[in-house]
Amino acid sequence: MAGVLLFAYLSGVLAVRLGLPAFLGYLAVGAALGLGGFSGDRLLDLFADLGVYLLLFTVGLGLRLERLVRREVLGTGVFQLLLLPPFLLLLYLLGLAQNPLALLVLAVALVNPSTVLLARVLQGKGELSALHGQIALGVSVFLDVASLALLILVGFQGVGPLGFLVLLFPLLRPFLVHLFAWAQGAELKLLLGVALALLGAEAARLLGAPEALGALFMGLGLARHPGAGEVAERLWALREVFLLAFFVKAGMAVGPDGFFAGLLLLLFLLLKPLFLFLPLVRQGFRARTAFLVGVGLATYSEFALVAAGVLQALGYMTEQGVGAVALAVGGSFLLAAPLLQRAHRLYEAWKPRLHRLERPGLHPDEEPQGALGTRWLVVGMGRTGAAAYRFLAEQGEMVLGLDSDPSKVEYHAAKGRRVLYGDAEDPALWEGLDLTGVRGVILALPDLEARLRATRALRQKGFRGVVGAVSYAREEDTPLLEAGVDVIFHPLLEAGERLAERVWEKARAWA
Repeated sequence: MAGVLLFAYLSGVLAVRLGLPAFLGYLAVGAALGLGGFSGDRLLDLFADLGVYLLLFTVGLGLRLERLVRREVLGTGVFQLLLLPPFLLLLYLLGLAQNPLALLVLAVALVNPSTVLLARVLQGKGELSALHGQIALGVSVFLDVASLALLILVGFQGVGPLGFLVLLFPLLRPFLVHLFAWAQGAELKLLLGVALALLGAEAARLLGAPEALGALFMGLGLARHPGAGEVAERLWALREVFLLAFFVKAGMAVGPDGFFAGLLLLLFLLLKPLFLFLPLVRQGFRARTAFLVGVGLATYSEFALVAAGVLQALGYMTEQGVGAVALAVGGSFLLAAPLLQRAHRLYEAWKPRLHRLERPGLHPDEEPQGALGTRWLVVGMGRTGAAAYRFLAEQGEMVLGLDSDPSKVEYHAAKGRRVLYGDAEDPALWEGLDLTGVRGVILALPDLEARLRATRALRQKGFRGVVGAVSYAREEDTPLLEAGVDVIFHPLLEAGERLAERVWEKARAWA
């Protein structure tokens, strides 16, 4: 296991140097190990499971259950299920399964996107709370729940009606809040997060439901709690280590068996973005939001590998069929990851054609336009952005906040702050704004690419005011300065310096 971790580390470093996400290196390691005859070990399996449980638990912490029943989520999710007939036909023609029951189970599993990959990329880019991220994740979770219901109906893997009880885990909220109140200290909050994620997974297993969904819905029990964000932060590093094993295992599933059938399944993957894009634009959303959701969900789910393995054990699938599914799932990960990273640039390249498909009139995700009537603009209303907003307002300055998370906009608006919906990575935002009278812009965005795109758009528009931006590593300073940032703030580094400065000044006063 130690050798696998070191090999994965080196491959991750190489992937990052090539401008790719590190987990693509982990997938490549898994594929190399699988082709070399390595079948894995119990520790690798354990790490992979823990990574998935912790990831989906933290996703649940940041979700609101009501978002799953939003009109755009339900409409898009139901429309996605229309892919079942063509998938059933393809699987039948390829002869991958032996009876109608196996065909249905496999088709349902393939219609699902990878919630794990989607959440991992969105969180890495700081877009998990953006509108398109919320819709994509909502549709993905909806399809997970729909798959659970369909699998229960066909009796797959012994799942019974009790499996639906995982949907009731959020009702444990009063008990979970009491548990959280007892956690005094970082180590206890970390322990509580791990314990609750594993409790949800174990309870789901006992109920006959997918264990990962148990962890997700257990996280929903603490969603919107004031301390939920702190628990997620404590779990971050631990979760990333365990997720490495998940991606290595996913890469190991790719093999030579069923190569032709796997390639056909990969070609069929092109249908998914279309079946996601069309219902969203028909519901009135802008082409950009629909495109980003479509790209985000254009993968096969890792659950398809589980389904194929179980069907093979039951005698319903051949080894060639399992190899085809493994190639399709692993290939979809390899293809989708760079597309997800470059989704905004791809949209800009195809914008003229996609824009013609939008419905006329105002859209629910419309960017603000015209004069802002403010002297200061704060983009990104998280903790840092909200603190910057409060400081400027206390100085008597006219300040306006922008955020791509509708729930944050509602939260700050309820407190009497001027905050509007606005996605800083959308060029249409900066093209439509009149920045006359604006003295400065503060970019408190978590993703470096978002800060760079916003800065370049401001400078290309001719904005001559001050642009300030956060920087979470010294390596980010140079590209930010080259893009046109005037003031850089290091919240992680400078917080310690300011604390030391205050303690030093206090000590001098006492002396």
